[in-house]
Amino acid sequence: MHKMVDEVGPLYQKIKKHILERIAGGDWAPGSRVPSENELVKLFGVSRMTTNRALRELTDEGVLVRVAGVGTFVAEVKAQSHPLEIHNIADEIRDRGHEYSARVLELEEVRAGTETANWMEMEKGSPVFHSRIVHFEQGRAIQLEDRFVNPEVVPGYMAQDFSRITPYEYLMSEAPLLKAEHVVRAVMPDESTRRYLEMSEDEPCLRVARRTWSNDRVVTIARLWHPGSRYELSGKFRP
Repeated sequence: MHKMVDEVGPLYQKIKKHILERIAGGDWAPGSRVPSENELVKLFGVSRMTTNRALRELTDEGVLVRVAGVGTFVAEVKAQSHPLEIHNIADEIRDRGHEYSARVLELEEVRAGTETANWMEMEKGSPVFHSRIVHFEQGRAIQLEDRFVNPEVVPGYMAQDFSRITPYEYLMSEAPLLKAEHVVRAVMPDESTRRYLEMSEDEPCLRVARRTWSNDRVVTIARLWHPGSRYELSGKFRP
């Protein structure tokens, strides 16, 4: 048993060193795909367990990003947001010393379909406000926000200029947040989302599904799409 540990240790470290050197040398730029486990097995003549450990540790260290069924990529220096808190994306971007801007794609009143009605806790076919907005950091798309809003709680939503004020800012002023829930997933975006976020064809998205309440009523549900190579959720939590 001890002999196996001694052999595996240097081998997986050798693979890590090889990957780090290729990244540092500029051979593999941020967002580039790195060799698969099978390719590394053939290249170094080692076991799949050894290559898996090397890739897993580099992923835990933030050097690589692994997406099941897609591949392993060189991580970029990413914008960060705390997963247990809700912040104004404009403030997040400005706090990093960067320029914030937004483009409103849609701002309309629609009828709630089955899924939206269930999430909003209202009858199917009820009127809801719908907005789609792309948020930019330094002129580069960082988030696509797809949001439904309860018009009975926030009747003035449609009259706002969301190229100047974010939905977060307006909603917090009109219906202060009392409760929220989040679901975070890594997903492959559809063609429309990929186009708005200026993403490559094989790049995954980080999607946050969020629902918020004020005075025991659902105010809004939102799906927030972020390019996987440009954004991460991070933070510390103390119960």
